[in-house]
Amino acid sequence: MKEFIEKLNEIREEAKPAVEARWEEFENLRKNGTEEDLFSELSFCILTANWSAQGGIKAQKIIGNGFAYLSEEELYKKLKEVGHRYPEARAKYIVSNRWIIGKIREIISQDDPREFFVDNIKGLGWKESSHFLRNIAFPNYAILDKHVLRIMKQYGLIDELPKGWTKKRYLEYEERLKKVAELFGEHIGKFDLYLWYMIKRKVEK
Repeated sequence: MKEFIEKLNEIREEAKPAVEARWEEFENLRKNGTEEDLFSELSFCILTANWSAQGGIKAQKIIGNGFAYLSEEELYKKLKEVGHRYPEARAKYIVSNRWIIGKIREIISQDDPREFFVDNIKGLGWKESSHFLRNIAFPNYAILDKHVLRIMKQYGLIDELPKGWTKKRYLEYEERLKKVAELFGEHIGKFDLYLWYMIKRKVEK
């Protein structure tokens, strides 16, 4: 744990401006974004599952709020053009999730809306639901992707990489990472951005 914090402290000042700027973007989206903007961010998180944040960012820039209205065939073609690994399946998920447009703000007004997204939105599991909510400035969810899990294993926070998620396991691993975030002096949402900077020397989302 001590070595982990030391590594993070080495990049704290270098990463801080980018982390704060990104968090401000998240807060602005939550405060001022339209339902279509929020759905675009939700769709971005669906796209990054088993793909990459960089790829998702590229797709989101091209498609924008088209996630809310393009036909399934049009979405499929655009996702294929940007090189998504599963363009057909992701287009289908996104179109099938459009029922939530107009309801997102009501849902995220709950104290803990994550399980609703896990249970009701196709393509969002625990990790992706956490990702979406963090990207709209919910501070208390950890995004336990493969990169983060490898770091957790490297520093002895977990013994093995999980092959799948149950609610119990996800919340247990999340609590372990939150303890590191507390020692670092940031909530888990911002801590994840510092962690990504430590891994990749850049702040994505």
